[in-house]
Amino acid sequence: MARFTGPKAKVARRYGVPLFGPSKALERKNYPPGMHGPKGSRRKQSEYAVALGEKQKLRYQYGLLERQFRRYFHTALARRGVTGETLLQLLETRLDNIVYRLGFANTRRGARQLVSHGHVAVNNRKVNVSSYNVKPGDTVTVRDNPKSRQLASRFLELTQIAPVPDWLTLNKESFSGQVARIPSREEIAPIVNEQLIVELYSR
Repeated sequence: MARFTGPKAKVARRYGVPLFGPSKALERKNYPPGMHGPKGSRRKQSEYAVALGEKQKLRYQYGLLERQFRRYFHTALARRGVTGETLLQLLETRLDNIVYRLGFANTRRGARQLVSHGHVAVNNRKVNVSSYNVKPGDTVTVRDNPKSRQLASRFLELTQIAPVPDWLTLNKESFSGQVARIPSREEIAPIVNEQLIVELYSR
């Protein structure tokens, strides 16, 4: 299972966004990493550097390597509609992200682990592929065994203050959720300007 294993706090500080979930490091040091600290000079970035930064933020947010991200972009490019919004929708409907959005894990990385360890089923069939594309009408369930339910129950308590998006429905009693529809860009509320990413790959 390919994943980013580098210094998460440093990456989050570089972009000024908690890309991997809540970060105490980002709260303590809300400036980019480097030997000069908060007073370190930062040169004005080129258009390319800004676009590259947007792509990197989105890639880190969903826990993808470059080859995986590029594949999502080309899939979005081949579909009808606005490429940037389609890219966001493809990322948002990954199984690990759905598990995270439903509150069965408190980070996307935790959701990915839950899926890869076989704790999750889609339409009553075990799925251990984090990138599985969940479609409208699909039901995502934490499997009915003590270990799986115990993990999910603990995370549901931790994430209960986070609202479940309107495009998903959650049934806490049955540890299940359903994708009602594909989310719009406004519902996803991206932390990036996805149009810059489209322009970057179109160069």
